[in-house]
Amino acid sequence: MTSRSPSSPRLWPLFGLNFFMADMQSGIGPFVGVFLQERGWASGLIGTAMTIGNVSGMLVTTPIGGFIDASRNKRMWVVIPGVCVVLASAIILLSQNFWAVTFSQVAQSLASAAIVPAVTGITLGIARQKGFNALNGRNQAFNHAGNMVGAALSGYLGYRYGYVAVFLLAAAFGAIAIACVLLIPAKAIDDRAARGSKEDDPDSPPDALTMLLKHKPLLVLALALALFHLGNAAIVPLYGLAAVSETQANGPSFVATTVVIAQGVMVVTSLIAMRVASKRNYWPVILASFLFLPVRGVLAFFLTGWWGVVPVQVLDGIGTGLQTVAVPGMVARSLNGTGRINLGQGAVITVQGVGASLSPALGGWIAEWIGYGPTFLLLGGFGLASMALWFAFGPAVKKY
Repeated sequence: MTSRSPSSPRLWPLFGLNFFMADMQSGIGPFVGVFLQERGWASGLIGTAMTIGNVSGMLVTTPIGGFIDASRNKRMWVVIPGVCVVLASAIILLSQNFWAVTFSQVAQSLASAAIVPAVTGITLGIARQKGFNALNGRNQAFNHAGNMVGAALSGYLGYRYGYVAVFLLAAAFGAIAIACVLLIPAKAIDDRAARGSKEDDPDSPPDALTMLLKHKPLLVLALALALFHLGNAAIVPLYGLAAVSETQANGPSFVATTVVIAQGVMVVTSLIAMRVASKRNYWPVILASFLFLPVRGVLAFFLTGWWGVVPVQVLDGIGTGLQTVAVPGMVARSLNGTGRINLGQGAVITVQGVGASLSPALGGWIAEWIGYGPTFLLLGGFGLASMALWFAFGPAVKKY
């Protein structure tokens, strides 16, 4: 069966899903830090609550990928994250107790763990391997546009009505995303194509994670991403905390601005990455994404508040925008024919999540110890470690 054209009207629900699923991936995370800081929380405790939630999501990411591979109802794995986002927003509004906040972060992390492999599977099931790169690139453009619009609305509503409006908006986005995925006809999703099975191997089931981890290019990719996100994940929340603590900015509007700038850049970057990858491979695209983290750390050290938000977040938008296209694309290409693509996505996200999960606590406690500026330099240094690993194992990953 041929891949469907990305311009087909039946794909608009998929694009709508990518637009409104923004709060399933990043959720209210960027706003939680300043919300709790204004209620007397220290940066270390904020980072600890976020890390507990992130670790919980990390632990379930790989099993969820396997479940999605085996599932014949891929749409359900979008409905579940949508419900989790609504719960996370409700919980944090009802109580700012440490364990209540932590539980809300766990619910948010469960949503984030499921949504990427679920949407990847749905996209593969619709476009097949041949059309995946083009459709995934458009998906990411809509996703970043949704993040940008959602953040802008959050900043405006937070400025006018307070943080309650921010969390209610996140819940609304989750509900609309559920409606969008239910508009995608179930019969339009080929289950074998969605997990990357060979056309002549209909009984190819997802294998054990231990077998998947023997795939060297995938391990190199996951470890390089873990190092990158160990530095990258904490920069946005810490940058917001630094600006607000120095009374340089209003909390909701400043955080919203950081997200809007980054996501706006990601819209363009994801489309460029799609075109570059279609002509070459994903290795140089991912290498370029690592390069922007150390530069960003240096800029964050020298520039704080409104002076630095544009260059720091433009670099974040370029680096992350490249990865949102290249990472799922490389996993899908390297595991094509195995029937384990969504399991592979989950495994990469899990290892990557080790770095992302530890980053808020690491950054938060280091910032309390040596201050925000030097912390940004240390976090930026992890990008150099990712580049070194990517170069060292270049022969194993360049063919994808």
